Amino acid sequence: QVQLVESGGRLVQPGGSLRVSCAVSGLTFTTATMAWFRQDPGKEREFVASISWSGRTSDYSDSARGRFTISRDDAKNTAYLQMTSLKPEDTAVYYCAADTTKHFGARLPAEYDYWGQGTQVTVSS
Repeated sequence: QVQLVESGGRLVQPGGSLRVSCAVSGLTFTTATMAWFRQDPGKEREFVASISWSGRTSDYSDSARGRFTISRDDAKNTAYLQMTSLKPEDTAVYYCAADTTKHFGARLPAEYDYWGQGTQVTVSS
């Protein structure tokens, strides 16, 4: 059974930093492209960042580039999203996703095979 479990979401002040984690089990993590998406109520789920199975290539949305960093620890089967200079508009439920087809560059939710349950990130003073 494949499981993706996000953690680390919380309330943070504007300008602050936060790291969210995604612990993966039940699939071969070392061959999975990992990604982070986010979703506000009433809005579509939007791509934030992805990292290739090798860890050598990453992709970011325009809003994330320069502020967020995606990484992975294959020894722990865990993906991370380090977020800095957080803004109120970053408030959303953050979801991790896995693509097990060894394809990289996907930015649409439908291109990912497995999803976590999400973790709430709220940026507010």
